[in-house]
Amino acid sequence: MPTGKSSEIYNLPNLVSFIRLLMAPVLLMLAIRQQPTWFLLALLFTEFTDVLDGFLARRLNQITELGSHLDSWGDFVIYSTITVCAWLLWPDIVREQIVWISIIVISLVAPVIVGLIKLHALTSYHTWSVKIAVALTILAYFLVFSGLLDWPLKIAAFASAYASLEEILITLLIRHEQSDVRSFVQALKYHRQNNGR
Repeated sequence: MPTGKSSEIYNLPNLVSFIRLLMAPVLLMLAIRQQPTWFLLALLFTEFTDVLDGFLARRLNQITELGSHLDSWGDFVIYSTITVCAWLLWPDIVREQIVWISIIVISLVAPVIVGLIKLHALTSYHTWSVKIAVALTILAYFLVFSGLLDWPLKIAAFASAYASLEEILITLLIRHEQSDVRSFVQALKYHRQNNGR
């Protein structure tokens, strides 16, 4: 019979998160081979796994610390990968939209750096603002690089900057690594409770 520790590691949501991590080299290979259509389809599947792992974790009551970290690691790896892939597949569009893309990239990296400096860990807050920013960024990514619309990228950039600032403020506020802090207001509540003890 599996122990609690092994069941925390070997569950369906974690498997889905691991599959998402494995999609990074697939996306990179498709970009190197100049297969934009297949790349976008693979990215669509990758984003589906991002939604699926969270849904399964809640549905099966398998929300774990490891699962939370796997989700965050997957986000960082995939979004770093698709940034490189965009340059490989659509360099002209990237040059045209470099300001907005740069804001999104900085917004992705800055909270990670702050978290590593202060907490010596990759943070896993899963804030609502990050969820909204990610959804807007992925939508903008498809629209911009499909040649349909470019203005959604500006909205995604502003949303990403706000989400990044909120994550940084949470990291500066809390004293130790903590998962699933949905907002700065929630972090402030935890902070006051801890100080009141």
